[in-house]
Amino acid sequence: MTTPSHPASAAAAGGINSLSDTDRTRNPNSESSTLQSYQHLFRPGFVHRRLYVDEQIFHDELRYLYGRTWLYIAHESELPQPNDFITRRVGGRPLIITRSAEGKIHALFNRCTHRAAIVCREPRGNAKGFICGYHAWTFNNEGHCTSVPLRQGYGKTFTLASTNLQHVARLDSYRGFIFASYSADVPSLSEHLGAAARLIDQWLDRGEKEPVVVRSGSMPFLVHANWKTIYDNAGDGYHPPFSHESMLKMFARRYGDVDMNYYGSDFDKSPMYSKNLGNGHTFLDQRPEMHKLSAWKRQHVMPGYEAMEKALIERFGETRALAMLDTATGSGMNLNIFPNLLIIGNQIQMPEPLAANKTQLTWFATTREGAPEEINAIRMRMQEDFPSFGEVDDSANFEACQEGMAYVPEMEWIDIRRHHDTEVGTPDPADHLWREPMSSDLHMRTYWQRWQELMNAGATQALKARGESS
Repeated sequence: MTTPSHPASAAAAGGINSLSDTDRTRNPNSESSTLQSYQHLFRPGFVHRRLYVDEQIFHDELRYLYGRTWLYIAHESELPQPNDFITRRVGGRPLIITRSAEGKIHALFNRCTHRAAIVCREPRGNAKGFICGYHAWTFNNEGHCTSVPLRQGYGKTFTLASTNLQHVARLDSYRGFIFASYSADVPSLSEHLGAAARLIDQWLDRGEKEPVVVRSGSMPFLVHANWKTIYDNAGDGYHPPFSHESMLKMFARRYGDVDMNYYGSDFDKSPMYSKNLGNGHTFLDQRPEMHKLSAWKRQHVMPGYEAMEKALIERFGETRALAMLDTATGSGMNLNIFPNLLIIGNQIQMPEPLAANKTQLTWFATTREGAPEEINAIRMRMQEDFPSFGEVDDSANFEACQEGMAYVPEMEWIDIRRHHDTEVGTPDPADHLWREPMSSDLHMRTYWQRWQELMNAGATQALKARGESS
């Protein structure tokens, strides 16, 4: 488990600031063996372009990083009924995630044990089992093989039990968020989440603490950029006033002081901050500025919602109604759980790596179970705003960065120095975790440290295995 610390201490831990003399003399553009240290691709405050464009490094990530840590795979509310299932790719692996008739969650590799065909080709549904379309091998929703046509052709030693679908190595959940690991050799989920768990609690426990429900609909974006550009941006408090200027002006004309307009001309002086949570997890907290006044009141009455606001106040009283309406607005939290869970506003996002230059980013809207219908209606409409307007800006930036990194090899290094050595960071008095101003690149330095730990450990293990077999 990575201990959150001042970024300068990363050098001692083999992190972003450490670079041996040997590494300094190596050519970062060389296409040498993948079973090596990646250290030569890092300099204090800089990372090398190859980390975003090299297909071999991308495949190493799927094996050493996504294959050796906890990954978010689904929310329990996506499987509300017995025998519900969903399919999706996580860390490159196709999965079937099921709720059995007894209510137990299973995560199975969506790969037939016969000829490796994808077994279930539907995105979601309700089924007690699955039939492979190639040779009709049949499996129940717990992964057990229940039928093989013309079974006698396999001889006396053949057993159905030997052909069960394979489960992921480890499966666990935290307050409805389901995580899987493809390796059994990982710390507990609790250790992995660390300080991020408390922030998941805060996100869930807003308002009257009704359970969060992930809606069946989702909004996928195909982005022609490396998955890490999305993770870079999720914790970036520097870009909103510039990248989203047109959107913010439009919202200001429509609603008044709305959404991210609490960014001032020098928002580094505001109480908002970026925080290192350890294990590559980061947090961008906009709440201190956003909630100086009721989040709903800051935005005035959204056009068309006056009647809803009035009805809620009449039914519940002004104080309780406004507290409910606050939960319909954005949470003011960007909680980034490395490597593939982003909790931003009221949405859940999953970036799924497809290639070194291609990522599917999926947004999942959430509602509150048992909340008044008006609250969830407002919540849904407000969750449509940013994907419809802001994500266009972000995706354009992701792809512009990818193009620059891919096609200008003469400029090798990516700058992540902001507030690296300005001495403005400080331990948070509440939890002693390191925090820096809103616009800091702390989030990138944090996750790159964890990236190195996982990748170097995986490469080292592969080297040992190769040595033993040679």
